[in-house]
Amino acid sequence: MIEPMHDPVAEPVISDPRAFGEGPPSAFARPTPWRRRLQIFGWIVAAGLALLMILIAWLAVTAPLSRSLKPIAPPSISLMSADGHLIARRGAVIDRPVTVGELPAHVPQAFMAIEDRRFQSHWGVDPRGIARAMWHNLWSDGASQGGSTITQQLAKGVFLSSDRTFGRKAREALIALWLEVWLTKDQIMERYLSNVYFGDNVYGLRAAARHYFNRSPDRLTIPQAAMLAGLLKAPSRLAPTTNLKGARARAALVTQAMVDAGYISQAERNALSPARLNVHEEADPTSGTYFADWVLPQARDRAGAVYGEQEIATTLDWRIQRLAEAAVRRAPLGQAQAALVAMKPDGSVVAMVGGKNYARSSFNRAVQAKRQPGSTFKLFVYLAAFRAGMSPDDMIEDTPITTGTYRPANHGGKYRGRITLRQAFAASSNVAAVRLTQKVGVDNVIKVARDLGVTAPLTEDLSLALGTSEIPLIELAEAYAAVAAGSYPVMAHGLPPEEQGWFERLMQRQRRFSEDQLEMIRDLLSSAANRGTGSAAALRTSTFGKTGTTQDSRDAIFVGYAGGLVTAVWIGNDDNAPLPGGAAGGGVPARIWRNFMSGAINEPVEDTSDAEQDPDLVNAIANIAVESGIGNVGVGVDENGMTLNIGPNQIRLPVDRPAPPPPQGAPPPIVPTQPEESDGQP
Repeated sequence: MIEPMHDPVAEPVISDPRAFGEGPPSAFARPTPWRRRLQIFGWIVAAGLALLMILIAWLAVTAPLSRSLKPIAPPSISLMSADGHLIARRGAVIDRPVTVGELPAHVPQAFMAIEDRRFQSHWGVDPRGIARAMWHNLWSDGASQGGSTITQQLAKGVFLSSDRTFGRKAREALIALWLEVWLTKDQIMERYLSNVYFGDNVYGLRAAARHYFNRSPDRLTIPQAAMLAGLLKAPSRLAPTTNLKGARARAALVTQAMVDAGYISQAERNALSPARLNVHEEADPTSGTYFADWVLPQARDRAGAVYGEQEIATTLDWRIQRLAEAAVRRAPLGQAQAALVAMKPDGSVVAMVGGKNYARSSFNRAVQAKRQPGSTFKLFVYLAAFRAGMSPDDMIEDTPITTGTYRPANHGGKYRGRITLRQAFAASSNVAAVRLTQKVGVDNVIKVARDLGVTAPLTEDLSLALGTSEIPLIELAEAYAAVAAGSYPVMAHGLPPEEQGWFERLMQRQRRFSEDQLEMIRDLLSSAANRGTGSAAALRTSTFGKTGTTQDSRDAIFVGYAGGLVTAVWIGNDDNAPLPGGAAGGGVPARIWRNFMSGAINEPVEDTSDAEQDPDLVNAIANIAVESGIGNVGVGVDENGMTLNIGPNQIRLPVDRPAPPPPQGAPPPIVPTQPEESDGQP
């Protein structure tokens, strides 16, 4: 049987089965794996280019790149009060730019060794340096490192602010890359060295070499170059004119970094001697104020190497500052000097007076002078007693000390027998304070002072209780501000605090007083300011404070707070000579404090006449404090009448007009008098 023939061409071709819904097969061949990878790479490149164009466009709008190649304008800082008034405007000490080719090789090497060791090899941003800084900051004990290159520092200095936002850092990196494209390494180094800040209001290497060493930059030695390079970490704090020890220690780190980088040998480094200063002062063409002089170094550090004119907001209150100056100006000081510092309980300084006349003496007695605080130091003694479990109602002997080698006495030889701690504090008993210090221990008193921010050296003997260790007035104000705030320590500052990260906030967290200790010390401060030696400072508003008078009335102080403001007032002579008339803290300082505070917190007060402000009239109100069944009773007698204090209540019995003359032949009237209580130490 013959089978039919089949045409092979006519037979249908059976294709591979396809999933349901997949659609018809593509007419194009599937790409091979390498083509797929190339395609993906092309997309990534295109997206990167698009992103780069967007970044360049954003940068062109927010920070024109063309500006980074223009000459840098000399820096200028305008300090502004919190309410917008100009306090001071300061220009900079500058000089001609430097040329790298004219400098000894060790000069740029010193800066590269400590600031940017891979300067010659990176493209403006150093990932290794950033990673190293992050690792160091993560595991260090608080000392931070930066990962910015010299090119990035120059980029920031051109026109960027010193804030630490991501946007600013991103622009800084982009500008650094731009600078690396358009400038040579030598040109970048020249611009950097010619404009960086070296402290003392000096900008640029040429000006710094002249200022600190009185020589041109091409004659700088290795130790001198190392010292200048080391200043960049903290120019104001490390300036050798005020911190030679710190500047030399930092310079030693720079020379060791030069060894590690291979610029000099260890033997060469060991043979170097520390740089010696030959300061060349430039006249400051601008006028200033005590507050501006104090806050300006902090303002320059915060501004960083940013050029052109900048306005830096401060914490100073223009109205309150003028009231402070007026209160000091009106006081009957004679030849003596005065100082006043006022701050909020958080340490924000709103007013500062460092002397009677800034034009005649710019020495800031509120900050720079260290004087004995007298009985204002008793704040720490009584706080130590409360930490030890005592209370204001506990008894203490106010009798002469007859044992031991140290035998202080009360002012005027007045003693009250067995009294409460509240009465001892109000009357500023010296022997009671010494007995308390003996009981709680000198070390515990020092511990309290340190906790409240006192950094000055303190004597480790019983005389400490009477304020024999010298302390700046601003540190006393900080301590009393801690009591007003209820937490410690309080750090005085003239610039608004910068935003801090969570780690910095954790490390700098304040500690709070226990409620009972805070209530007790405020009780004592209220007693001293209203019924004790500081009663001349008492306001209608709740007033808390303490007087202080040193031996022979060399210093007279009142420190206290009311209405949300903490103020310290000091009077004395610059040569430490005694004040005339046996002046005390309850006299002129208390009246300056009251006159200033009444205006600062908007409490009306009658101005006292010049006759009433006689410097010989020290704490003219006499006070008697006794305890009774109804509480603490205080009686004050002055020339205008009598004040009766019963607990928190006060009764005033004024004398409006003189009594009629007695009949002829009648015996003279008996006028009640009370010896003045002063807190002077023997």
